[in-house]
Amino acid sequence: MICDEVPGPFQGYYDAGRYRESQQYLRSTSRFGWFRDSVNLTAVLLFWFLGGFPALDHWVRGWGWGSIAGGMIYIGILLLARGLLVIPFNLYAVFVIEERFGFNQTSWSTWVLDFIKTVSLTVILGGILLAGILAFFEYAGAHAWWYCWIGVTLFMLVIQFAAPTWILPLFNKFEPLEKGDLRTAVLDYARSIDFPLENVMVMDGSKRSSKSNAFFTGFGRRKRIVLFDTLIERHTVSELTAVLAHEMGHYKKKHILQQTGIGVVHTGILFFLLSVFVTGQGLFDAFYMESQSVYAGLIFFGMLFSPIEFFANVLLQALSRRNEYEADRFAVETTQDADSLINALKKLSVDNLGNLMPHWFYVVLNYSHPPIMDRIKAVSSRTES
Repeated sequence: MICDEVPGPFQGYYDAGRYRESQQYLRSTSRFGWFRDSVNLTAVLLFWFLGGFPALDHWVRGWGWGSIAGGMIYIGILLLARGLLVIPFNLYAVFVIEERFGFNQTSWSTWVLDFIKTVSLTVILGGILLAGILAFFEYAGAHAWWYCWIGVTLFMLVIQFAAPTWILPLFNKFEPLEKGDLRTAVLDYARSIDFPLENVMVMDGSKRSSKSNAFFTGFGRRKRIVLFDTLIERHTVSELTAVLAHEMGHYKKKHILQQTGIGVVHTGILFFLLSVFVTGQGLFDAFYMESQSVYAGLIFFGMLFSPIEFFANVLLQALSRRNEYEADRFAVETTQDADSLINALKKLSVDNLGNLMPHWFYVVLNYSHPPIMDRIKAVSSRTES
């Protein structure tokens, strides 16, 4: 919803000019997203109905490299083509839209290095995972789907443990929060709620964007709470403590374990359904394929299942929004400082030019977090009750 008048709770946080800029940012990102998605969908449909899938399959089979190596090449070529298609859109988003609104801090060298690292990780980790899935479906028969389920689940858990220590540092610098009032306040709060925390990490988010955020990652001894350096620059100690209380709330309320459990179940359902459809000729007929193959079946199943996945995500996002409210309540109840959380939410929204009043139906379909006005209202109601 586009509105030129600053909402009441944000009077004094937004001036008229800055609020108009937030509306322009919303228009720009929305129109760009519609155009990008339309081009991507058009490209997929053209490739599909012009017989691109069987032509590519015939070409790859001619190399004679077998079902697993050939399957990896087939899927790799499709992913490469998609990657080349989205590069111009990514560049435009970063170096035109984000630049225009004062967010972009990414240099061309940083963008190129990020691209190389991302592709390398995708090829190495994704290649290992894909090879395992193709091998299981090729040789394990009726047991393939749950072998894949177990294998992918273990892979996901390893990545969760590895990401804070080995993967994320490839892209950003993480340093312990230096001694001072903020570190003391955060560690004292963590002890007060029996949260096992040895340190808080600061990430150089300003290397790429002036936007600010905080997040929780990892499990056990590998878990980390991370603050963007841009967040520290713009918030008081009490506001930052409230933000971290919210993040710790996700842990204490077992939202991390809940999401992991849902992800494991979701993966199992996907592989079971894949095992049912991957041997059906009807799936391949829809894409004009004469020969069946596991690797092509993976692609086709993913494409045709995506509408169902969309509606499943609507339910998962509703659960995520409920968890965000619960984490907010936890922060307010344990810090006894609703004002600091409200102020932090307002500043975050202003600094990031967030949409203050999205349409409710768009929220239902796309938002993993409640709209900022709804969160402020919910937090305020806790202090009044």
